[in-house]
Amino acid sequence: MSIMVPSKTPALITPGQQALDSALHQLHQAAEHLGLDDGLRTMLATPRRSLTVSVPVRREDGRLDVVQGFRVQHNVSRGPAKGGIRFHPGTDIHEVTALAMWMTWKCALVGIPYGGAKGGVAVDPATLTVREQERLTRRYVNEILPLIGPEKDIPAPDVGTDEQTMAWIMDTYSVSAGYSVPGVVTGKPMTLGGSLGRAGATSRGVQIATLAALGRSPEGVGVAVQGFGKVGALAAQYLSDAGCKVVAVSDVGGAVHAAGGLDVSRLRAHAAEHGSVRGYPHADELPLDDLLELDVDVLVPAALEGAITEANAPRVRARLIVEGANGPLTPEADEIVNASGATVVPDILANAGGVIVSYLEWVQNMQAYSWSSGEVELKLRDLMENAFAEVRSLAGARGLTLRQAAHVIGVGRVAEAHQMRGLYP
Repeated sequence: MSIMVPSKTPALITPGQQALDSALHQLHQAAEHLGLDDGLRTMLATPRRSLTVSVPVRREDGRLDVVQGFRVQHNVSRGPAKGGIRFHPGTDIHEVTALAMWMTWKCALVGIPYGGAKGGVAVDPATLTVREQERLTRRYVNEILPLIGPEKDIPAPDVGTDEQTMAWIMDTYSVSAGYSVPGVVTGKPMTLGGSLGRAGATSRGVQIATLAALGRSPEGVGVAVQGFGKVGALAAQYLSDAGCKVVAVSDVGGAVHAAGGLDVSRLRAHAAEHGSVRGYPHADELPLDDLLELDVDVLVPAALEGAITEANAPRVRARLIVEGANGPLTPEADEIVNASGATVVPDILANAGGVIVSYLEWVQNMQAYSWSSGEVELKLRDLMENAFAEVRSLAGARGLTLRQAAHVIGVGRVAEAHQMRGLYP
């Protein structure tokens, strides 16, 4: 049985469709290794629930705009659904479905009792005032209200959203419930029940995965980071703090390079002040596309899906690629870089730190109890390192890539949950 998306004319494939193609391809490979039957493969490939909504937003000048919003619950066999909400103009139902599927495997891989979900609104938040963002968020939440809840589906921040967005979501849900429900979202401000260590959790996970994959001292290891944003900036900082030499970074505004290494703290301050790394005075400007092709030890693609494709993969020279973003390598690119001898730490492992600490935040909310930052980081490190060791062990034993091994473990655990629960008549 094939669970691949039918082939399409390349020029007509959207980034969202490309992401879903990649997710289904990875599921198909894992299902082959696991020997799953056709019916179970179809269940794992099919979202449990998909909701598309129209979201009206009143602009400051009185105009009424209507944008599309989405929420997809891919699988809930192992626990409530979990996944971020992104505000991005390129968001569509295909992208959200792919991200929800990857979240399912990610949660199973690192051993937390969640299923995968994702949400999004097709809007550029940079074009909205703060009040417009709040109105949009609250109306979107009102539309998806029947799906979410602390025992059903727990959103979190993603591209274009942050802890303020989560505060609005929590308040909107709580007003409807008639009492405060902090466990309905994670990634909240500390004053509303957020967790210590949540803000940089995804980036910390990227650092842990990178150092584990290096297998040697990080001193002087050259690193390039694509996407100097929510994940990439702190990942660069943590890697620099560990002794790596971050030589190049990029964001939507530009890219900078310094062969001797960047002062990441000063660069972050510059980006915060000017809105981009572009114009940083202590480095050279670099064409955006050139960053992915630098001769470095480690490349961290931490922007959006599909950054490395069949077209540019042959020019990627990094020996270790750690996926800070979801789906930055297409399946064709994956084959090319693996054939070149490079190692890829897959997204469902490398960027799992965010959902791990989201889970820890949710547990604290449900227990009305708080942990110290040290306790949170210890639990994060333990889960990340255990998952990495398990993936590396399986990859070595079966001759798989790290991506294949990670999906075999994640998909296998979800498949087992389906089989153990059975099918309600």
